[in-house]
Amino acid sequence: MRTFLAICLLVLCLPATADQRLFYQPLNRDENITPAQWQQLWRNTVAQGGKTLIVQWSAHGDSTFGGAHGWLAESLRQARAQGLELVLGLYMDPAYYQRLEELDSAGLSAYWNAQLGRSLNQYQQVRSSWNLEVAGWYLPMELDDVHFREAERRSALYSQLQAFNRRLDKPLHISAFSAGQLAPRVNAQWLDQLAGLGLKVWWQDGVGTGRLPAMVRQGYESALPCSVGIVREAFRQVSGEGQPFHAEPAEPTAGSGCHAEAVFDLRYRPWARGVLPRS
Repeated sequence: MRTFLAICLLVLCLPATADQRLFYQPLNRDENITPAQWQQLWRNTVAQGGKTLIVQWSAHGDSTFGGAHGWLAESLRQARAQGLELVLGLYMDPAYYQRLEELDSAGLSAYWNAQLGRSLNQYQQVRSSWNLEVAGWYLPMELDDVHFREAERRSALYSQLQAFNRRLDKPLHISAFSAGQLAPRVNAQWLDQLAGLGLKVWWQDGVGTGRLPAMVRQGYESALPCSVGIVREAFRQVSGEGQPFHAEPAEPTAGSGCHAEAVFDLRYRPWARGVLPRS
């Protein structure tokens, strides 16, 4: 009886959301975190059920976070030492979303080709000099149904990702979000097609940004095939349109069903408070 009661109490004390897969978005200000703080952060992440850390990028514009011997690489080696599996992000252009707005279909295809080239260079640098074991790679350029609404653009993207994926030694992860420009069924078919390339495709639930009404978001989520994972946003955006992004921590929505799940972002989880500075 006592054993049964102890088990029940343990279950009640477990977090409502299992943070088995967590996104981490490196920022330059994280450089000030000490090695001891990183070590404790990774220990706490594992204690909370963390198994996989998806690092959004390892190079952001001109910032390489110190490269092979910089603070990011060193902190991730500590994460591995604590038992966390790593999916490492590649190169991100800070002007990515602005460029999407400016380019026509031909320009977008050429731009993506150039950015994939930069990510391939980053991939080669990490493999040759970072001394870091990774389980997969993450492409930071998020997809959406505004800039890839046309079938022609989605077809060009498919071919580019297919060719890029063949160059990698581990699975490629990529994420997408919905803005209501494709019907849920069409959006689901598109993401399933990308997953068919052997990619790990993630769909962001949009709860934190609140771009779409709850019922509309649910319609998109319900249409997703099991091959597409869901990213649960652990924040609520409080900044308005045109303002610098600012958000407050929030408990991610509890999921159910067949989808793999991840949480965005580690920075907003309770055990990271006081270590990772928030926006």
